[in-house]
Order: sequence, then C-alpha cells, then structure tokens
Amino acid sequence: MSEITPEIVAAHQLTPDEYDRIVAILGREPNLTELGIFSVMWSEHCSYKSSRLHLKKLPTRSPRVVQGPGENAGILDIGKDAAGNDYCIAFKIESHNHPSFIEPFQGAATGVGGILRDIFTMGARPIAVMDALRFGPLDHPTAGARNRRILDGVVSGIAHYGNCFGVPTVGGETVFEPSYNGNPLVNVFALGVFRKDQIFYGKASGEGNPVIYVGAKTGRDGIHGASMASAEFTEESKQKRPNVQVGDPFMEKLLLEACIEAMATGAIAGIQDMGAAGLTCSTCEMGSRAGTGIEFDLKHVPQREKGMTPYEIMLSESQERMLLVAFKGREQEVLDVFKKWGLDAVIIGQVTTDGILRVKDHGTVVAEIPNRPLADEAPLYDRPYTQPLRTAPLEAPAFASADLTADLFTLAGSGDLCDKRWIWEQYDYMVRTNTLAGPGGDAAVVRIKETGSSVAMALDGNGRYTLLDPREGAKLMVAECCRNLSCVGAEPVGATNNLNFGNPERPEIMAQLVEAIEGMAEACAFFETPITGGNVSLYNETLGDPIFPSPVLGIVGLLPTADPPGIAFRGEGHHVYLLGGIGEADEQRMGCTQYAKQVVQQMWGLPPRLDMEFEKKVQQAVREIVRSGAAASAHDVSDGGLVWALAECSFPNGIGVAAEVDSDLRPELLLFHEGPSRVVISTADPGVVETIAAHHGVPAVRLGQTVRNRLAVVNRGEALIGTELDALKERWSTALASQLEAELHV
Repeated sequence: MSEITPEIVAAHQLTPDEYDRIVAILGREPNLTELGIFSVMWSEHCSYKSSRLHLKKLPTRSPRVVQGPGENAGILDIGKDAAGNDYCIAFKIESHNHPSFIEPFQGAATGVGGILRDIFTMGARPIAVMDALRFGPLDHPTAGARNRRILDGVVSGIAHYGNCFGVPTVGGETVFEPSYNGNPLVNVFALGVFRKDQIFYGKASGEGNPVIYVGAKTGRDGIHGASMASAEFTEESKQKRPNVQVGDPFMEKLLLEACIEAMATGAIAGIQDMGAAGLTCSTCEMGSRAGTGIEFDLKHVPQREKGMTPYEIMLSESQERMLLVAFKGREQEVLDVFKKWGLDAVIIGQVTTDGILRVKDHGTVVAEIPNRPLADEAPLYDRPYTQPLRTAPLEAPAFASADLTADLFTLAGSGDLCDKRWIWEQYDYMVRTNTLAGPGGDAAVVRIKETGSSVAMALDGNGRYTLLDPREGAKLMVAECCRNLSCVGAEPVGATNNLNFGNPERPEIMAQLVEAIEGMAEACAFFETPITGGNVSLYNETLGDPIFPSPVLGIVGLLPTADPPGIAFRGEGHHVYLLGGIGEADEQRMGCTQYAKQVVQQMWGLPPRLDMEFEKKVQQAVREIVRSGAAASAHDVSDGGLVWALAECSFPNGIGVAAEVDSDLRPELLLFHEGPSRVVISTADPGVVETIAAHHGVPAVRLGQTVRNRLAVVNRGEALIGTELDALKERWSTALASQLEAELHV
C-alpha cells in the first residue's frame, strides 16, 4: 500500500491529475522524498506552468543578446575593451514577495542574496542592485502599523545584505496601495559585468565528472519555500516562518570570490546556484540542460542540523550554496580554492549518461527520477481567461480643484511622491566608486571602466495603469522605462521583467496576466528591448483579495561614459523646455493619476494614451540633446504630471521655474495629467535644443526660465501655481520619515 495519500498530495499543492502524471513518469508510486521533489519543481514558482505558454510571446533576441531566457541570468554584449576583448553584462530581476510578508528582514535580505548568486553563477561580478517595492499605505486605519513594520524590515534587509556584500544599491521605486496591505512586493534587480570568454552555464556535462557542493551548510530553513511562494496567503500564513531562508552576506561575499577564482582555473565545467528548491533544482536543472543525469549521496552534503531526512535536505533552501561540476581529474584544484576561502567544498556525486536524478542516502537510493520531465516538462496549463478584473468605474466623477497649489502640497506629502531619502540613505550606493547617477534620478548609471562606456538601469511599474487596462498599462511601463534611460543619454538595449499577479486560476486574473504580457511584448519589440529573462510571481492574494496587476520592468541602456545631466535645475536664468509638448488629456484618462489618487481619492477610466511612434521620436531627441551637452538637466514627466516634474527638478538646488503656458486644457488636467512622451529640459543653449527637437519632428515648448526658490505656473495670464520652494520641499522631504518615526521609533 502506498504511503502517499490524497491528503499528502494536496498538502504538496499537487492536483490529482498531476499526481497521476508523476506515477506515469516513474512507472510506480513515488515515495515521500520523490513527491516533495516533484512538488517544488512543478510549483508555479519554479515551473511557470500557468505563464509559460504566454511568455513565449515576448521578444527575446537581438544582435546584442548572448543569452536569453532559460539560464540563471540574461546576457548582453556591450562592446570591446582597448585590447579587443568582448565585454558583457548579466542581469535579471527576481521576486521575494511571500517571504517578505512573513519575515520582512530575512525575506528581503535573501531576495538580494539570491539575485546576486544568479549573476555571479554566470561568471559575472555584480556591480549594481536596484529594487521595486510595493507596500500597503503607512497610514491605513487597520493595516498601517503592520505596513510600517514590513517597510522597515524590508528596507533594513536590503540594506544589510547589499551593504555587507559590497554591491551598490543604485536606485529603485517604492509605491503604496491598499491592494498590497496583505501582500507586499519585493522585486530585486542585479547586474554584473564580465568578459565574454568568462561566461559559465548551469550544465552538468561529461560522464564521470565530479559534482561538488560548495558554500554554506544545509539546514532546515526554507523547506518548501518554492511551494509557499506558489499559494495565496491565508490566516495560517504566519505559521510558515520556518519556510523563510536566513541569509549571511559575508559568507556570500566569500562564495563570490571563491567562485570567480575557481572559474579562472579552467577546472569548472558547469555551475548553478541553489536557489528556489535548493539542491533539487540545481541537480535536476543542470542535468536536464546537458541531457545527462546526476547521481549523488546525501551523506556527503554538509549539514548544520542533526537528523535531517532526505526529504528535508533535498527541499531545504538554505542560502549561500552552489553546485559545481568539475572536469574529472581537476577536482582538487576546485577544492583547494574553496578551502583557501574557508568554505565547505565536498564531492557529493558524479555526472551520468542515463538522464536520471539518482539520490542516495548512505548508499540506499531514496529518489530516482528522470531529469527532463522533472525540470523541463512540468504541466503546462492553458488556463481560461475572460475580461481582466476591473474594480474601478469607466466614467469619470465630477471633480474640480479648490486650490491648485494646495493640491501640489498634497502630492508632495503623499507616500508615492514624497522624498524616499529615508530608504535609500540606508543603502551604500557608491561602493566600488563606479556609480555616476544613483537614487533620486530617472535612471541609475554605472561606468564600466574596462570598456570606457557606462550602463544605465531603470525600473518601472504602475499597478494603477495596469488595473485599468493591462495591455496599455504594460506598454506605458516599457515606454517610461526607455524614456528614463534616454533622459541620461542611454540607448535602451535589453530588458528583464517581474510579473506580479494574483491567482491565475481565476479567469479574470489570468486575463490581466495575458494582456499585460502581450502589451509588453508589443512595446519591447517596438523599442528594441528584448526580454532576456525574469520572474513570474503569481498567487499574490490574501483571503481572496488580489494585488493590483503589477508587472515591473528593468531595462538597461548603454551610453558613452560622462556625467549625466541629472534631474535638478542647476542655475538661475536657464531656459526650461517641455520636449514633446503639453500632451493630450481628458477627464476619463485622469483616473489613474496621482492627482486622482491623492486629491480626488478615487480611481476611474483608462490610463494615458500612448503613441509609440511619437514616443520613440521624443526619446531619440532627448538622447541627442543630452549627449550634445546642451541639457543642464533632463527629467521625464510621469507620476504627478507636469507640475510635479517641475517640482522634482526644483528641490535639489532650491532653483525653481517661472513657467508660462498657452493651453486649452482645464487647470487640473494641464498641471497633473500624466500623458507620456514628455521631458522637461533646462538649458543654457536653447538654440541647440530647438534645432535637435525640430530635426526629430518633436515639439519643444518653452515654459520659461529658472528662478531661485520659486515655483510658478501661469496659463494665458491666469496664475495656477505659486509657492516658495522651501515650504514645498519641507513637506516633500519629511513626509515619509515622519510617518515611520511616529510608530517605529517611539
């Protein structure tokens, strides 16, 4: 009689049909260890069984793409050094949403650790990290205290791991919405650099080649972490604290250096991070990619706890561990390197030719599973989808401002738009001294000393846009990310995505995912930013209440090394232009703006309208203006609209603008609509700006001139906004810290 009951199958989040498929693959009933192995590899988190069908729609190729989806990270060619060596960047974004709700500090910290390992397992040295964070409102009447604790823990965890490891956290974004009250999002992006001839892959090739376990010892932390990340939150979710991994950034730093040194010996045939599903995923995925098998004995696996069962060892997600395959006869070279760095390095098995993952425990076989069905042939679901879930009316309410300047102050004190210095000052964003533009700008820029060029990075996402129209919201996200890169003079060349959605078994949620992917695919193809990899995080729901559909995109761009202009107005008397023009707006397309959220306190309608052809022209123009040196500052218009973009340009140096416009738009729309394809540029060379804009067929509307400590907007002689900067900046700079300090530090 089988030890596996229907209740045990259900507890492993496997359906009866999936269990029958396992029996057919094995030709027998699985034992408990084998069931656990299948459950994590066939979990949504590892197998993407609900999204794989649609992810194939994404563009993944370009002349620069060296490695697309399917490996630990995507790779792009970025050019040659002075000696003619080809250089590449490896980059990816991953989520640690569920762990960060259960244990915010360790959940976020190990999210950073995991994405860093994805980068250096390819052979690249990590040089930058960014994060996209989503929390419930800090002042929420019932969930505010918990949201504040989660924010504090997440930020502390990111800072702890990145700072101790020694990689700069160079930028990101933080958004607050009630839909994240029970399900925060922690998406972490990392990027590394290396020579093209230094790339390593996660393949277990070569019969008889030794399989080597390196890094930290295995414990019971993280068991079933992948399965936990593939389920909705319930009242019992806090009981899952043991499923959250515990990180050690100092050990990870040693692991990085040891791996890079061992790779340089030429003795390594393949290498893989033990990420989600731990030893299980690394062994079966390496074997499947190479069409081989792996046989090993758990008695050799370093363990930090006594009495661990094969089930626990195989499913543990203990951090700072890697699996290597060395060339036979050269294993001692690898072992010696890790011994030098004070790390465990143990031969646990060897590569076989039978395609089987064979796990022994003191010589007794405890699991025997074909690699390919386990790693690459998980169930593939074409889940039904209807119309995307929509929780906002289409028609706009009647709204009118009583005091536009007061509305501007309301935006300044809001969680989404206020100064995030409290967050990013906890991060070391200058370590390694290559950061040319860090937090607070449109895009981060890090120089690559070897090539004499720089890499720019931008993260963007807007759940409000995507809720109202997933397809258009995703396209707007791609456009904004590329526009942010263009504002520092970078040409977008590649992307990675993190798709955060609710329960895909609900047709209206699945529709959100499908339409967002299709919109992203269309825009990424148009802007020539292929997706080289990423992450899908589903089941982001608590008690049946889903998050806003929240795709996040990280796009990288290339530019000659030079100090980017930044967003800040630099001096008085500069000419201020709005590249792209005032833009279109109507009441229906105001419902997802920050004005609607903070002032009207409602959501409705449709997101802003995007003309991708025009957007591309604006981006080409702003890149040329920035690279010409004519831009003293450049900043895209997005959240908060035109007047908020002008305010953000004014805060750093206390230099604002006296703007005069000529528009038929009603004041609320003129100031606060978030139509795309617009960039604020200040310049001492107006002729250059106007000439370049005209060459690209892009309007360059002169707004006025920069002035000290004043922000004013006049339309056709009517004063709309008028304030001293000091008061507005005070509201903006203290809002986040005051909300947190009131609860966390009393």
